[in-house]
Amino acid sequence: MSNDAQTSTLTDGFHLVIDALKLNGISNIYGLPGIPVTDLTRMMQAEGMRVISFRHEANAGNAAAIAGFMNGAKGVPGVCLTVSAPGFLNALVALANATTNCWPMILISGSSEREIVDLSQGDYEEMDQLAIAKPLCKAAFRVLNAEDIGVGIARAIRAAVSGRPGGVYLDLPAKLFSQTMDAAAGKASLIKVVDPAPRQIPAPESIARALNLLKGAKKPLILLGKGAAYAQADADIQALVEKTGIPYLPMSMAKGILPDTHPQSAAAARSFVLPEADVVLLIGARLNWLLSHGKGKTWGGKDHKDWGGQKFIQIDIASTEFDSNVRIDAPIAGDIGSCVSALLAGVGNSWAKPPAEWTNAINDKKSKNIAKMAETLAKDPKPMNFHSALNVVRDIFKAHPDTLLVNEGANALDFTRSIVDMYKPRKRLDVGTWGVMGIGMGFAVAAAVESNQRVVAVCGDSAFGFSGMEVETIARYNLPVCVVIFNNNGVYRGTDVNPTGGADVAPTVFVKDARYEKLMEAFGGVGVYAQTSAELRKGIEDALKSGKPTLINAIIDETAGTESGRITSLNPAAAIKK
Repeated sequence: MSNDAQTSTLTDGFHLVIDALKLNGISNIYGLPGIPVTDLTRMMQAEGMRVISFRHEANAGNAAAIAGFMNGAKGVPGVCLTVSAPGFLNALVALANATTNCWPMILISGSSEREIVDLSQGDYEEMDQLAIAKPLCKAAFRVLNAEDIGVGIARAIRAAVSGRPGGVYLDLPAKLFSQTMDAAAGKASLIKVVDPAPRQIPAPESIARALNLLKGAKKPLILLGKGAAYAQADADIQALVEKTGIPYLPMSMAKGILPDTHPQSAAAARSFVLPEADVVLLIGARLNWLLSHGKGKTWGGKDHKDWGGQKFIQIDIASTEFDSNVRIDAPIAGDIGSCVSALLAGVGNSWAKPPAEWTNAINDKKSKNIAKMAETLAKDPKPMNFHSALNVVRDIFKAHPDTLLVNEGANALDFTRSIVDMYKPRKRLDVGTWGVMGIGMGFAVAAAVESNQRVVAVCGDSAFGFSGMEVETIARYNLPVCVVIFNNNGVYRGTDVNPTGGADVAPTVFVKDARYEKLMEAFGGVGVYAQTSAELRKGIEDALKSGKPTLINAIIDETAGTESGRITSLNPAAAIKK
């Protein structure tokens, strides 16, 4: 053996994975230790990465997904690390949800050896994870050899953040980690992804077509979706809105790109502007169920299949999204930043503002609805209802606009979205396109870790139950998270009864007067039992001041809720019963 061979330095799969991630600016990992990735988590921490260990993979996956939303425009996806089979399966909902919402996330899972899986020989947690993941994400890869780790991670990053972002699965069989190779060759095999999310410039004719439509509009409207927030093109979006003078309507996670108090916001007149608008510019929004598919009474149609006659301009990086529900008269294919910049250049300084008849009508509707809401919010019933409790939260966010809001539930989601104003972009994180319950604690953890800001998570008591054990994670890492549970003793309401008169409570009813705050106290955090708006206000203010992990059990009138929030048609039997 030569002297060079005797003295060569080796590296292994563990360190190549770590080095490849760090090379690409990925420093936060959300996951759970266990076979075969326990040593990987230890080594990651030893190498300076921050490994946030959860109590359940679903919540770790949700954390990685929202981290991708917060950082993906910078080319950095969120990363979730799990064990094989059951752990991998637990994270799949988050992976699929990330793909549906266009959030860049990489799920890395250890797995059984291919030769055993392919022969169905009964390995520990044997499962063909790659085949299962493929239909649920944007791309899926498996790495079998140490020298391919750099390529595998580079491909996963590029797939996650380029074009229409989404979830990616990366399968790492157990014996990959112990493979060794020459350290210099290993370093050379790693890839730093160059321009992971390249800009896609729109065609000039598509911009001209869109501007001509807007110029001829009598009742134009700009509709901002969460994709607009993801793009981090905030300054240009605000400039486009203000230069054109066109009223805008933000979807829930787009709130704050412009302050919700902006004079051009039509949020308080949503039910008026959608059916009345004649030209609608969609920026980072899709005409899916959240917008009634661009049809029906929401848009002035006679029934759910009837198109209201609007002309649509849609910005999307994926041309296949155009015409998905109704005709798109002016499709603009490209990334949001480039498309908005091109539109802004075309607007120039001589743009004619929308007719005063249109903007005055919107302002009139806004004023009436805001005044009506103010009357409702001014009431202070005991026990609290959703409006009186959220009036407190509304005041808190006005005073602390840098605080992040995580929001889930049915009533807790719907009422918070319409009552609590946001003043800065990407400060509101919620259930997104699928309306998935259980995102709360995972999102709250990642929001605190990625932003280094205070977080308030407003959750219904039902939604909190999906991820409630993660309050231990919040306490363990001493994160500045204040969880507010709107406790009305059940799903929607706590008043349903068993129609048979039997001993079992109704399926929608929980333990009466549950003391959720004790859960946080059990792990050394602060628990608050709030029966009045004053107690709720003090609890949140104290939490923001101290930065201590806090859980506030806010007691809400159990009769105050409505079925599915305000989306009653999704539960047809209940709607018929009413």
